[in-house]
Amino acid sequence: MHSTPPDNQATERATTRLSIIDRLHASKLPLILCIIVLLIQLGGDTASQWLRYDRDGILNGEVWRIITGHLVHLGWPHLLMNIIGLLLIWLLFGHLIKRNSWFLILTANTILTSAGMLLFNPELKWYVGLSGVLHGMFVAGAVISIKAGYRAELLLLVLLTAKLAWEQVVGPLPGSAEFAGGNVIVDAHLYGAISGLIIAGVLIALATHNKKSNTAGD
Repeated sequence: MHSTPPDNQATERATTRLSIIDRLHASKLPLILCIIVLLIQLGGDTASQWLRYDRDGILNGEVWRIITGHLVHLGWPHLLMNIIGLLLIWLLFGHLIKRNSWFLILTANTILTSAGMLLFNPELKWYVGLSGVLHGMFVAGAVISIKAGYRAELLLLVLLTAKLAWEQVVGPLPGSAEFAGGNVIVDAHLYGAISGLIIAGVLIALATHNKKSNTAGD
């Protein structure tokens, strides 16, 4: 019978603690985002009225709605669905992308998705929900993963593309509107996905440029 020496046990425990701390540190962004959307949901209708994407409000100078509209939800089921989606995305891709890059992906996605609705959906008076942004985060994560050499993400990207095509041709997935508690704006999913693709391309180009610059400097 063999036992681990005390010094090794102490080292293993320290390594485990560091690993947990590192993971919590790396997960700050989704945790903060979850807290924000939960607090907004607790604010009820008053918070929703002031923060939701509102076309007329934005055109009249209430520009904060471009970002905050994606943090408001129709109800608790809608919020729960998006939190689960966020956590799944983080489990799949969170470790592959730096926190600063994730922040850029998140911020740019909110702005570009709202811009898409402003430009191409003038009939859409108001909108709430994180799903469009989540589609962008998923696409950005999958594309960057594929660039890093992961191949299973190709299948995930194909499945998401099929989902987006279904939504554009047929409409929302069966049951999604009932669960969310209101109409599903499928164009927000499309704009989010396109935004994610653009942002991923920019990040990959910047990383490639920096790598070439560092190589040339050596």
